[in-house]
Amino acid sequence: MKKNAETILIASDHAGIALKAAIQKALSDWEWKDLGPVNGDRVDYPDFAEKLGASIASGVAKRGILICGSGIGMSIAANKIAGIRAAVVENPVAARLSREHNDANVLCLGSRFIAPEYGAEIAQAWLTTEFSADHRHEGRIKKIARLEKK
Repeated sequence: MKKNAETILIASDHAGIALKAAIQKALSDWEWKDLGPVNGDRVDYPDFAEKLGASIASGVAKRGILICGSGIGMSIAANKIAGIRAAVVENPVAARLSREHNDANVLCLGSRFIAPEYGAEIAQAWLTTEFSADHRHEGRIKKIARLEKK
């Protein structure tokens, strides 16, 4: 049985396949649902950002990780989905703050900038950090939700 029963969605584009596999292997205590792709054939990152983001928005899972070459494209695409707060981060401190202050529900990583071991360290920091629920941060999250409705 997994130590962490929460299911974490994970997806990438062709550039993120190796980092995606490394994170799942290094963090095997987590329950993973891999949304693809399964090989290095060229794919379009918005398709996988939509698949993961829509799954989170509909309640299939609470959080997910998206990986592409820079992390930027995945973040832009995922943030088009109401209810998604996707953050591109490149270090564990930013990962922790994206959870504590912004309640990020999608972590975006750039495989061209992050070594697999460091990517796993970043993902671990993000997965083990809870939202602070401080009233000022909650208020900001509510303002973001209002922006989505405009």
